[in-house]
Amino acid sequence: MLKQYDVLILGSGTAGQSMALRLADRLRVALVTKRELADSASNWAQGGIAAVLDNTDSIEAHIQDTFVAGAGLCNPTSTRFVVENGKRAIEWLIDRGVPFTREADSQLGYHLTREGGHSHRRIIHAADATGAAVQATLGDHVRRHPNIDIYEHHIAVDLITADKLGQSGAGCLGAYVLDIHGERVLTFAARNTVLATGGTGKVYLYTTNPDVATGDGVAMAWRAGCRVGNMEFIQFHPTCLYHPQAKSFLISEAVRGEGGLLKLPDGTRFMPEHDPREELAPRDIVARAIDFEMKKRGIDCVYLDISHKPADWLRGHFPNIHARCLELGIDITKEPIPVVPAAHYSCGGIMTDLAARTGVPGLYAVGESACTGLHGANRLASNSLLECLVFGEAAAEDILSKAQEPAPVLPAWDESRVTDADEEVVISHNWAELRRFMWDYVGIVRTNKRLRRAQHRIRLLSREIHEFYSNFRVSNDLIELRNLVTTADLIVRCALKRKESRGLHHSRDYPETLPRARDTVLRPPARTPRKR
Repeated sequence: MLKQYDVLILGSGTAGQSMALRLADRLRVALVTKRELADSASNWAQGGIAAVLDNTDSIEAHIQDTFVAGAGLCNPTSTRFVVENGKRAIEWLIDRGVPFTREADSQLGYHLTREGGHSHRRIIHAADATGAAVQATLGDHVRRHPNIDIYEHHIAVDLITADKLGQSGAGCLGAYVLDIHGERVLTFAARNTVLATGGTGKVYLYTTNPDVATGDGVAMAWRAGCRVGNMEFIQFHPTCLYHPQAKSFLISEAVRGEGGLLKLPDGTRFMPEHDPREELAPRDIVARAIDFEMKKRGIDCVYLDISHKPADWLRGHFPNIHARCLELGIDITKEPIPVVPAAHYSCGGIMTDLAARTGVPGLYAVGESACTGLHGANRLASNSLLECLVFGEAAAEDILSKAQEPAPVLPAWDESRVTDADEEVVISHNWAELRRFMWDYVGIVRTNKRLRRAQHRIRLLSREIHEFYSNFRVSNDLIELRNLVTTADLIVRCALKRKESRGLHHSRDYPETLPRARDTVLRPPARTPRKR
């Protein structure tokens, strides 16, 4: 039951896989993933990766675009760190064999597209399925590496820390992990543990995220004593396909970047009334504009029209979007695409430094689960995969620079006082209730009254879920629900602390933006040692 490694990585997206490959030539790595290796938000990323790759672009321009989108809250040091290391990250992917879309006539040899909020064409991409191309390439390398052990269909229950075990000193020592198919909890011991668990989208009823995005890393880090920050900044992607047979299918930002126009059902454009940048405004502005028009007119969706482009060009640039829409009876070469906003990305998370270290020694956080300061109050399109790669490299370098100690011997998971669950329906009911009231009360536009209603319901659910967790054997659904309710609580608490509207947090009670931008930071309460 005890498994010992140099590094334990929880999550198999771009951050987790790239870190594993950077570490595995020298260290033994366990890569734990809830489903299969490719099941992650990274795999769903369509648009591409932002980096300064062309001589007409500049580091300063990319930084400025990030600052503008981030509504004054981006950390200058971390933003410059990511942007300056962007080109090397892309070159690393090219060296691994990622098949980015080529363009013979360009200076770079690859096609660069432009997305909302960017002042230049700087998005390198693999058609309209960049994340899938990156994941497939990295996954192939990961599976072949002899020093990486992959644990699919395994989900972390909780982190193991010295203070939880009542030991002197501090630090993360590994994690308890449920083997979902084997229905047993394993103990993973490692001096270095990495949270690359992705986002929080499943806390909302409508999301572009995969089902695995249940805030696991943020919740586990909070319980382990880490600070979290800026959880109120949930990015709602403006254009999720609106169709009863389509689940969470994203219509890429690049469609608007390449000339797609947003229209009302009667064909009238509305973005010129909301922002001078029109369809190329940052995502928070476009999402609020769509939300405003839908509520004002009582309509179920708006339409994204790129049918004015040549049909062959559309099929070449957006093959997956074209094919999926066609399956549903929508021909994007001839008609507009029905779209609605949906929860897409969490700009906040576990507070980290430039080496991706958390406040708990031996514990790192990379990717969407981390709050590095790059995204500020609103993520600039296609900066997220870049952040995964740059901070994944920084964390790997920090781990490799340390003297490696043997993995500790840890106690097994204690199930002596629990039984099999008698009412599994409680879990599904609580899950549905949580996601519904988060959508209704903590969505694109917020009020204090709605937030307090959500907080009240979260407290009731938390007590019920804690009782269930304390008395019954853990399951995948119970672990995810426990993490979701913790994540929801952190989102609401951060939202209530922010007395202004900024970026993705729009409050009717505080419509103005304060002159000074400040992070919202939550510190966990003092712990009492316990094993579970």
